[in-house]
Amino acid sequence: MQETIGMSDEIIKSKILLIRGKRVMIDRDLAELYGVTTKRLNEQVKRNPQRFPDDFMFQLTEAEKSEVVAICDHLQMVKFSRTMPYAFSEHGAVMLASVLNSERAIAVNIQILRIFTHMREALLIHKDILLQLEKLEGKVSSQGEDIQMIFDCLRQLMSPPQEPRTEIGFRNHRQ
Repeated sequence: MQETIGMSDEIIKSKILLIRGKRVMIDRDLAELYGVTTKRLNEQVKRNPQRFPDDFMFQLTEAEKSEVVAICDHLQMVKFSRTMPYAFSEHGAVMLASVLNSERAIAVNIQILRIFTHMREALLIHKDILLQLEKLEGKVSSQGEDIQMIFDCLRQLMSPPQEPRTEIGFRNHRQ
């Protein structure tokens, strides 16, 4: 019987990073999710090198490690590690579940795969909308500045903000 993990999708999504243009998860995060130590996870990877080609897994550089530590608060302990962490793609995470071979690894792996699939589908929908918007813009570009302003506003809404927003709301200074 498969173990249920009781972990929200948002927790897993927060551990997916974009490094070298790929969506990956760091070995420490995967080890935590799979319920093993990072050392044990990396031992299994080293025992099965044929299962982890370069497109499944790669080791971070010193600069990438520093950037990951700066961006992700939960990875602060990686800063003090003498070894460079490994990053695993979606396929690498699948392969990890097969070499770890535990009920928890299988359950977590299924959830991770569903999240990666959902993210990929959302990206495809986003691209389709942009393509349709460009086609429509080409057809009505001669109609005037008002329509062009609408397209510019739509494009701004669809693109993510470049810099973090400031917090909005009230602060309780009595605490």
